[in-house]
Amino acid sequence: MLSSHNLNLLPSASNLKKICKAISVLDAILCSDWEFRYYSYNAQWSESEEFFEMRNGEGDHMLILFQKDSVVINGFSIDCEQPIIGDITQNLPAQFKEFIFGEPVKSIGTTFCIWKIEADAWSCGVLNNFEDNSETMLAVFDGDPNTYINWAKEYHGDYFLTNADTFNLVSKIYQGETLTRDIVSSIASDIEEWEQLELDLKEINYNYSF
Repeated sequence: MLSSHNLNLLPSASNLKKICKAISVLDAILCSDWEFRYYSYNAQWSESEEFFEMRNGEGDHMLILFQKDSVVINGFSIDCEQPIIGDITQNLPAQFKEFIFGEPVKSIGTTFCIWKIEADAWSCGVLNNFEDNSETMLAVFDGDPNTYINWAKEYHGDYFLTNADTFNLVSKIYQGETLTRDIVSSIASDIEEWEQLELDLKEINYNYSF
């Protein structure tokens, strides 16, 4: 399974970005209030960087910074023993240091740190023997729409409409297909904030037509 100990199972930087956008679009559809979303994405983090965030409301966070052809993942689990930051960021490329040692990462904390530079393999610092919760946080990046679907059924409950066509609809978003009103209405039980959804899709930089 995906974890800091199985980095070879992580997708490429471009595929990771597609998944991050897809699950953020789905969360935006299912929850109009950003404060209660689990996944969110900002394609305008800076002129040359994009940003993904996971937060479970109980203290766990995963923050991902995308640069051109490169990416760094910072994970923090409130229930895990806190490692020595210098160990888990050993050999961290200089281009990621401002992000990992600056805000908001500095205030949140780090229990695992993973990065990828262009065509190089995924890398991390010194792995510790204690649990870092990376397996739980990284699981959604396996590229299987069912992984998000099964999680969302529990997290979003009745707001998430599921039927025989759910896998196909979610797969369309995973593949980056243009979002339509019909797709949205087939996923969420009650969409009223269409203007807010448009703003969210613009922030994610995801194509839509409605």
